[in-house]
Amino acid sequence: MFIQTEGTPNPATLKFMPGVPVMESRTANFTAATEATNSPLATGLFGIEGVTGVFLGADFITATKSDDKDWDIMKPLILGAIMEHFQSGKAAIEGDSPDTDTANSSAPEPTGGIEMQIKELIDTRVRPAVAQDGGDIIYKGFEDGVVLLHMQGACAGCPSSTATLKNGIENMLRHYIPEVTEVRAVE
Repeated sequence: MFIQTEGTPNPATLKFMPGVPVMESRTANFTAATEATNSPLATGLFGIEGVTGVFLGADFITATKSDDKDWDIMKPLILGAIMEHFQSGKAAIEGDSPDTDTANSSAPEPTGGIEMQIKELIDTRVRPAVAQDGGDIIYKGFEDGVVLLHMQGACAGCPSSTATLKNGIENMLRHYIPEVTEVRAVE
């Protein structure tokens, strides 16, 4: 198995591409080992000292490290854990856990035409671009002209995430949907 790696805009996060599907129809974000009990893959990665976050995408995994650790030491350990997981034949997520289904977790269903348009633009134009950088962005709501979004994976804590929100996503949404006045990140 050959696993490619890529840097991300977040210097604390690397993207690992195993060349096989990781998640079939959703993503999963783990910010602590205690959240990863239903994911053998994430549990294995959190077993490596210094791993502080794991994000599972359709065909990639991002790992976030603590500031005091070095990628030169951590990268081979993470590659080994990923390879060991895929050779074991286990699923990335065991069972169907709604708390890891980031596409729908605690997000209200869009109720109006504007919300449907916003969600459609995010799903078709923003999420694929953000996934290229090893992250995901989830629609959380629309209130009084403000679009609420949650950033995950490499995007969470990324120094350029504010610029992405304001200069990229906000400008695009305001262009297509005049009712949008602002975009804000939420937890």
